[in-house]
Amino acid sequence: MSDQGSTTEIVDEEAPSTGNGATLLVQEGDAAADYLEGFLDILDLDGDIDIDVEGNRAMVSIIEANAGELRALVGADGAVLNALQELTRLAATQATGERSRLMLDIAGYRAARRAALQDLATEAMSRVRSSGEPVALEPMSAFERKVVHDAVAAAGMSSASEGEEPRRYIVISATGPSA
Repeated sequence: MSDQGSTTEIVDEEAPSTGNGATLLVQEGDAAADYLEGFLDILDLDGDIDIDVEGNRAMVSIIEANAGELRALVGADGAVLNALQELTRLAATQATGERSRLMLDIAGYRAARRAALQDLATEAMSRVRSSGEPVALEPMSAFERKVVHDAVAAAGMSSASEGEEPRRYIVISATGPSA
């Protein structure tokens, strides 16, 4: 690996000492960063690792030092990213003794995907408003469904997940139960 190497920036160093949960999330992020730094070293890739805590989840991001260098770690439709996230969760779980729910982003893939899904939800809600009929979306991962459900709920409409994994999808309607 080059002299630049990967660096770790802990965004939330001042985790409240009164809540063991916040401290645990920082520990989880640190363990994930250590694991990912070792992983990047093995692959001889450069990237900066940012750790943050959002709500009740550790958020770990690998930021590219060189444009396009980490593309292979995302893979087609985020498949490699999802697998690496699971491995990183296992490493964090082993280090903390608690089940990890951390989210991993590589090269801004999840952030860009979140924005695209919010646009998709907005367009689907527009179709529901125009036609009055429910709109079914293509199958999505759990992360993707959560983003759409949140966007739909924020707009005051309803959504429900239907189908079986891996073909689980969302149906958006003007009224009804939210899932």
